[in-house]
Amino acid sequence: MKFICPLIAVSDMERSKRFYQDLLNQKVKYDFGENVTFEGDFAIHLDTHFQSLINQKPIRQEGHNFELYFEYDDVESAVKRLQDAGVEFVHEMREQPWRQRVVRFYDPDRHIIEIGESLEYLCFRLSKEGTSPDDISKTIGLPLEFVTASIQRFKKE
Repeated sequence: MKFICPLIAVSDMERSKRFYQDLLNQKVKYDFGENVTFEGDFAIHLDTHFQSLINQKPIRQEGHNFELYFEYDDVESAVKRLQDAGVEFVHEMREQPWRQRVVRFYDPDRHIIEIGESLEYLCFRLSKEGTSPDDISKTIGLPLEFVTASIQRFKKE
């Protein structure tokens, strides 16, 4: 058995496609009209059509028990773009206990979306702030080899 992708039900396909394409820079991989898969391998499905596939069971929104997670190293600029678009935030940008910067917000159907800096970039950022590789490794719980390789990767860019 092979897992393929998460699928979320949306009430307005065009509005949701614009949201994911324009605000989150996602590219459509397949567009079947009422079902769209993005290159990141998640899909949106028109709720009325999806409901017909599950024997008319109700579509419930805002369960706060699921999110789509994206990585983008410049979280601050993503927040600005989202604010300019009038997106509703679950919370403002914050640091997780392991110091990763993240923001959570709602898509048009109130699914939770998270954008977080990559752990590789986090290693680099903490290093730039003066944290030693050993302390970074302890803080984020990843091997020292991962930390040092991540720092070197971003120093080259």
